This record gives sequence, structure tokens and C-alpha cells, in this order.
Amino acid sequence: MSRPSDAGPPQGASAPLGGSEVRAAANVGARLVVGPFNRVEGDLEVQLDVQGDRVASAQVNATMYRGFEQILQGKAPHDALVYVPRICGICSVSQSVASARALAHLGGIAMPANGQHASNVILATENLADHLTHFYLFFMPDFARPVYAGHAWHAEAVRRFAPNHGEQVRAATAARQRWFTLLGTLGGKWPHTQSIEPGGSTRPIDAAERVRLLARVREFRAFLERQLFAAPLEAVTSLDSEDALWAWHAQAPLGGDLRFFLTLVHDLKLQLLGPGPGRYLSYGAYAQPDGGHALPGGVWRADAARLDAVDAAAITEDATHAWLADGPGPLHPLQGQTRPDPDKARGYTWNKAPRLAGEVVETGAIARQLASGQPLVRDAVARHGGNVYTRVLARSLELARVVPMMEDWLRALQPTEPFCVPSHLPDEGSGIGLSEAARGSLGHWVVVRNGRIANYQIVAPTSWNFSPRDAAGTPGALEQALVNAPVREGEKTPVAVQHIVRSFDPCMVCTVH
Repeated sequence: MSRPSDAGPPQGASAPLGGSEVRAAANVGARLVVGPFNRVEGDLEVQLDVQGDRVASAQVNATMYRGFEQILQGKAPHDALVYVPRICGICSVSQSVASARALAHLGGIAMPANGQHASNVILATENLADHLTHFYLFFMPDFARPVYAGHAWHAEAVRRFAPNHGEQVRAATAARQRWFTLLGTLGGKWPHTQSIEPGGSTRPIDAAERVRLLARVREFRAFLERQLFAAPLEAVTSLDSEDALWAWHAQAPLGGDLRFFLTLVHDLKLQLLGPGPGRYLSYGAYAQPDGGHALPGGVWRADAARLDAVDAAAITEDATHAWLADGPGPLHPLQGQTRPDPDKARGYTWNKAPRLAGEVVETGAIARQLASGQPLVRDAVARHGGNVYTRVLARSLELARVVPMMEDWLRALQPTEPFCVPSHLPDEGSGIGLSEAARGSLGHWVVVRNGRIANYQIVAPTSWNFSPRDAAGTPGALEQALVNAPVREGEKTPVAVQHIVRSFDPCMVCTVH
């Protein structure tokens, strides 16, 4: 079977999702309010202006306010490690890691190698569980909807991915449950794991536990190799171009769930759906004892095929269209403010608009794979851009890349060496903690005065991807991606919009921290 660029129309030609199945919307010039979305973490609403059979513009509304940045003010700095995991029930470790790094930066603390490796295994366990959950429980069940009943693959999609009952959904749910038992040994519990500190991980791992942890990682590897890929992980990560990917797909178009997804890409032209801004941000994932990252970061500019360094000083948050006070204009997070203004006339969301040097960027697994030089993702994005297809592909490849890294980190542990050092924090100062959650770049900024938190600001991955318009009126990444999405006749919750939204795998509770 040929790759997508050969199989369907070029960008901007006839519609994705079957083309001829998309007809004029019932109301020309209609406005649709879509939400709340199911199978999305937290509350999300999207307002769509529809012209004919297409989305003309979109506004993304994070509908909930939670106020963690205000709650943290006045607390002892270490208390942040108790509060921030509770921002979210599915990516709590990510918040812990970013907070611990901010406090480590504040105190000039360097964790020992064991602590770095253990923290990486803890973070990777959560991140990969989120990728697995996204694919099997959030994204793929949409293809079992009756709207696709006319496609030859629909019955197989129902068998595999029907919510709650699909064969692969059940298998993935069981694998996820067993996978999370890693965190019982590594951190005592999940969510809200409390073992991560600025100085490392407070839960040392002995030799016998390391063997058991490696066995559990290899069990997860076996699930991926048997169910998702139907191939060894190393065979998947060796695919270095789209030509290689589609040749691999042609060997067994229904063999493994990733190849089944590729069959849907080919048939529905998902490479035309949900184009991103073309700029991709990664802070670098899984810090290493030598100071680098297992997945190096940067800003990938697709139009120039160029990787730039991340300038964290160029990050600002614009509250022009948030229900938050915006008097000072866009602010760097160290000077950031979180003051609710629910009656603000031009507000339409509780999310601020993060910008990097004034630019809209996309973050997530696709950004990590581009920044770290994964050749298949770079080739796919060069051909098609960031879209539903390439986002899901990048997430799948990250599963294949990171599991072997986890095996290496566990083997690198030295049970007789320290896992954590004391973390004494100054009464005055500031710190920045940059990390990569499953959904992308996560930053924590803390300012301490007189031994108490004076300011604490968080910029979460979905804050970047689901940002509102800024003062210049520039839409955020999802708002741009929804433009030109097809709307079928009579649809009130367009299936194409759901594919695009879920391709970003939003976590709204982190967004409205």
C-alpha cells in the first residue's frame, strides 16, 4: 500500500475523512458549541464558526478555574511537592518532577546519578502509561463510531476498540494496570507519588527490587511488541523514513494496532486533518547525570528544517482573552500574575496564552521526536506537517524508544550508592524547573521571599496547545488546527473535530491549575 501522499489528494485538495461523505452543513454560517468532550481529562468546550461544510474559526475554552498558583503563595517552598501532584490525577508525577527541578535550581542542588535514573523511570512510567491510554482508550475508539459503518475496516475497529468492550481496549487496560505497579516499588503509590525530591528519589531500590522492576518493564515491552506493533521495538525504531514505514505497513496492514491505525490514515486521509503551527517546543526529556537529556530538546522549525535552542527567558503568558487580569500585558512566568476576572468582556477561557518570543508553538511527543532527531517523524512532518497522523505516530514511536531507555536506567542503578541528598533551600531566590510530561513541555517557576513562596507559576503542555488568542489576535495551536475541519451534514459534534482535539491528548485540569 502506498504512503499517504501517494494515496490521496495533496494538501488543500478534496476533504479528508472520505471526501465524498462530507456534505454541506445544515446551517451555512452556523455556530456550534462542542463540549464537554468525553474521553478528555478535565472540562473542555470548543466554539466553532462553520461556513458551508468547514470550520471557519474556533475558540477553545478551558471552562474550569482551580487556582493552584494562588494556593501556593505563602507556603513553605517544600510544600509545593505536596500540592502540585494534586493538580492532576493522570500526570501528577510530571508536576512533581518539574517542581522538584525548580526547587533544585533555587537551592543549587544536584541529585546523584541513582536519583536521576530512578526519577526518570518514575516519570517514564507515567508518560508511557498516558501514551498507551491515549491510543487505546481516548483516540482509537472514535473509529468504532457508527458514522464509519460504511468502511471495510469498521467491524474490525469495533472488535478492537469499542469503548469498554473492544478486545484491544480490554487488553491495554489490563497492561496499564500491571504497568503502574512499578510505581508501588519506585514511589510507594500513584497518583500523587511523593518520593521525588530536589535531591533525588527518597525510595532506594535494592538489587532484588531492580530485578523485579526489569521483569515488569519487559512484560510491558512484550505487550507492545505483541499488540501495538506486532514487531520488536528495535524493528520499529529502525524505520527511518515514511517509505520504510509504509513498506512495513504493507507487510501486514492489519498486523498490530499501529498498522491498523495506518490503514485508517490511508483510507481517511488523516494526514490532511488538524495542521499545526509548524513550530515545535521541547525542553528535553529525561535529564541525565552528565547534564544532557535522553531526548534532547529544542525548537524545531519545520519550514526551515532547523533546530534552535530553547530560550526560556523568551517565554511569556498573555491573558488578553483569559478571564484573568491582564493590565501589565504579557509577562514572563517569574513575574506572572494569576488574578481571576470572571466578568472580563473579551475573555473566553481560564487559560492564558503562552508564547515563545511572541510565537505560537506546538508541544508534545511530536515535538520531542522532532527535536531529538527521530528520522521517521522528521520525514513525515516534512511531507505532511504536524497533524492527526503525525501526532499519533510520534506518540507510538516514543513508546518504542523509551522502554529500552528504562531498561538501561534500571540496569545503571547502583543499590549501594545514594539515591537522594538533603535539599536545604534559601530564604530568598527564584528557580525554574523545565520537564517533559506526556503531553509536552511543562515549566514551573518559583519565587521565594522570607522563606515563603511569593509567586509560583506553571505553564503546562495543554496551556501551550490549547491557548486562546493573544493580544495580536493570533489563535493558539488547536484553534489554528481546527480551521478547515470538515463538518458533515447535521453534525453537532463533528467527528473530525474530535479526532483533531484528541490528537493533542489534552489535559485540561493541568491547563487550569
